[in-house]
Amino acid sequence: MRSYVFLVVAAALLASACNSLERTTATASPAFASTGVPDLDGLPDLTVDAKKLAHSWLIRDEDVSQCSVVEGGVSPGTHRVLRFTATTPNIGTADVFVGDPLAHVAANDGMFEYALCHDHYHFRHYATYELISVETGAVVRAAKRGFCMVDVTPAAGGPPGGKRTYDSCGTRSSPGFQGISAGWADSYSRVLDGQFFVLDESTGPVAPGEYVLRITVNPPFVCGVGDDVRPRDADGFCHMFAEGDYGNNVGEADITIPTNAHTAVGPGLSDALSPAELAAIMTKTQHN
Repeated sequence: MRSYVFLVVAAALLASACNSLERTTATASPAFASTGVPDLDGLPDLTVDAKKLAHSWLIRDEDVSQCSVVEGGVSPGTHRVLRFTATTPNIGTADVFVGDPLAHVAANDGMFEYALCHDHYHFRHYATYELISVETGAVVRAAKRGFCMVDVTPAAGGPPGGKRTYDSCGTRSSPGFQGISAGWADSYSRVLDGQFFVLDESTGPVAPGEYVLRITVNPPFVCGVGDDVRPRDADGFCHMFAEGDYGNNVGEADITIPTNAHTAVGPGLSDALSPAELAAIMTKTQHN
């Protein structure tokens, strides 16, 4: 119960911080060291931390944000939501290097897209989320996530992590410095705005039962106009950036949606946020 109360308080603080940061960071100085040097000798290799995913999810009732209504097509009001944390370690031999989003926007290279409600840019095709019925195999919920990529925590099981290089999302008018260092992981905490699936929409509520929550990082997509420079996998699909291995980009967790409609459930209720996650929340609120 204590962890759940903490989570609610953290979410409330986050909402307040997000509103404040959205108003004040437009003219702020870039929050990154100019001495950060990307490691581009080799190839990155992104994975999904399935263990963290399995420990982080929870289902509860909450009021959704205005941006979830505008950008996510969610009706206003209180909803039953499934929240979860998506952590993506880079276990490759080189960084995922993005740099300044504003430079990509100026070059019109299709890497970022403008998010009207949040009034800043989101990375395209960074990750997809899917909720899959075990009974039918059908995908009952799906979403694309536009991440701000920064180093959040050293990656477990990867090569030794060096200096934290990427720590600034940037805004619509101030530069950032984005990427994921080799041996580090990015993470989108479950308390962040939009980091959930709505389960009770009248257009198609999700029935109680057993499900699989699947996250795919750097997902394949059908190449379109302007994607000539994108790397392609063996099946001819485009990816936003090259990796040493596209075969380990998926992580899954088993989810049980209960019949008790208003009780908060899930392992995330007792899985306290780590100091790294709490620090990352303040970074991510500038870009989410």
